[in-house]
Amino acid sequence: MHDSDAVFKALADPGRRRLLDALRDDDGQTLSQMCEHLEMSRQAVSQHLAILESANLVTVVWRGREKLHYLNPVPLFEVGERWIRRFERSRLRALHDLKRKLEDPP
Repeated sequence: MHDSDAVFKALADPGRRRLLDALRDDDGQTLSQMCEHLEMSRQAVSQHLAILESANLVTVVWRGREKLHYLNPVPLFEVGERWIRRFERSRLRALHDLKRKLEDPP
């Protein structure tokens, strides 16, 4: 499987995206810490983390007996560069801002 295929597969699941959001907000969490904030079983979180690790979106650092999970933004950057770079960023930003304004009225 190509690296970007693994990234897209990993990002396809909303539960995995929530895990990435949790790491973005508070990087370096243990499995137990991640389970506290998500409505998923420990086994489900563990399985999702394994997929995210295999896509290189999450890296692991052992601190004694604790396994800490960290967000690795590099694959996301690479996918963004491959798929978005060729488009004019300012136009995409304007469209994104317009979409957000239309979807979130005051």
